Amino acid sequence: MKEQYDVVVIGGGAAGLSGALALTRARRSVLVVDAGEPRNAPAGHVHNYLGRENTPPAELLRAGRAEVASYGGEFLDAAVTDVTGDADHGFTVTTTEVSVRARRVLVTTGLVDELPDIPGLAERWGRDVLHCPYCHGYEVRDRAIGIVATGPMAVHGALLWGQWTDDVTLFLHDGFPITDEQRERLEARRVRVVEGRIAGVLVTEDRLTGVRLESGEVVARDALVVQTGVRPRDGLLTRLGIVAEEKRIGPVSIGAFVPVAPTGATGVPGVFAAGNVVDPMAQVIIAAGSGLSAGAALNMDLIEQDTRRAVAFRRLGVSGDDPAELHSRDYWERRYAEHGVTFSGDPNPHLVSDVAGRTPGRALDAGCGDGGDAIWLARQGWRTTAVDISATALAHAAERAAEAGVTVTWEVGDLRDWTPEPGAYDLVSTHFVHMYGAAAEDLYRRLGSGVARGGTLLVVNHSYTDVAQPQLNRPDLPEMFMTAAQIAATLKPDEWDIEVAEERARSARGTTVHDVVVRARRR
Repeated sequence: MKEQYDVVVIGGGAAGLSGALALTRARRSVLVVDAGEPRNAPAGHVHNYLGRENTPPAELLRAGRAEVASYGGEFLDAAVTDVTGDADHGFTVTTTEVSVRARRVLVTTGLVDELPDIPGLAERWGRDVLHCPYCHGYEVRDRAIGIVATGPMAVHGALLWGQWTDDVTLFLHDGFPITDEQRERLEARRVRVVEGRIAGVLVTEDRLTGVRLESGEVVARDALVVQTGVRPRDGLLTRLGIVAEEKRIGPVSIGAFVPVAPTGATGVPGVFAAGNVVDPMAQVIIAAGSGLSAGAALNMDLIEQDTRRAVAFRRLGVSGDDPAELHSRDYWERRYAEHGVTFSGDPNPHLVSDVAGRTPGRALDAGCGDGGDAIWLARQGWRTTAVDISATALAHAAERAAEAGVTVTWEVGDLRDWTPEPGAYDLVSTHFVHMYGAAAEDLYRRLGSGVARGGTLLVVNHSYTDVAQPQLNRPDLPEMFMTAAQIAATLKPDEWDIEVAEERARSARGTTVHDVVVRARRR
């Protein structure tokens, strides 16, 4: 398995597999995570699926998996326990087996049918205890059908099933009420109405044969129809902040389901949903169609993000869209050669505010650039090591340090893999070193390993909120701008006390600039 996919599909039914098929054919990397609990598992066959009529559900899923796999899709048989993250920085999908990262998530977890508490009913579910005439009506045509009234659609169901058989009985289970007008409509359509609580179903030689009432009366029936309660498997979506809304058929509420756009997009960017988790009325072919629509929309959403990235990289002078080039030695040597090394002589203000007055010890300035922070630390009495990828920048910084009469140990190092000596520093400071995506999380963990017990890690970055200010020339790459909470989350809570995790404003370049500041003390 990969560590990251373009899309993780949660749920491997018709909707999920159709979405995965569209995405893999669009050359996206896709992982389908499936807990193996398809809603239609008890059913013998799938109906109204053009070209697949009368196919057993398990066979349809096997064929779908094979098609997705033929285009490079991968599968994980597991349950998803959590989804965290966002569209800008990516999502983490946690399962009972592993955790993987995804740029986008498609949720197709379906729904749960809740049967009335009638002895023997659940055991016959999907065989001769049915719910949908379009799914099963033809198979029980011209037979004796019983409708168990448990909800407001019972009379509608009794009239509807009369299209498949002339022998329909409506059981007003548990005193279910109907109006005089409804009773007249039922009588006009020759639907028998039986009142009284159902005690159980009769089964002979593995075949439903009738209904026993609490009164002792037995009514012979070949099949029963129940209006199940339907509950979406939307726990993951709820935890992401997506609020279910009541879904109605005319005046009748059939439960709360996840609202989505026609594309399958939810209210949370980067999270899409399809199938019965959003539409309880969707039969298999409709669920598959909604999965296909969501897959196509997901691909376009990723194309938009890829295009935005490509434009941002181009403006930064990077050919193509490989973020590794942004952190390469050649890139920074070229930047310093083209733009020169600017040295204001002033340290970064958050370094001064958060470090001034502390007892000096050993300090590390990671990503020191032309050395302003390192020189200030040395002036305060800190024994300072400064690391940067650019030899040109370090040479300039060394000249400035000599002019200032301070000693700094300058070291060329690539922060993508450079690791400090464990526990060697009382202060590790890094300002405006913007790694891309997961590389940033790795950087903060490695820098943190260099902090001694009782020592301080200070991380200062630009805020993504300033991308909207063109005069600041921030690249529109949210993956490079972690929030304070995200930075703090990279540090193990049993090893660190987070003293500061906030966004601060300051004046610079004639405007207000926002910085993310995280200061943590190692236990």
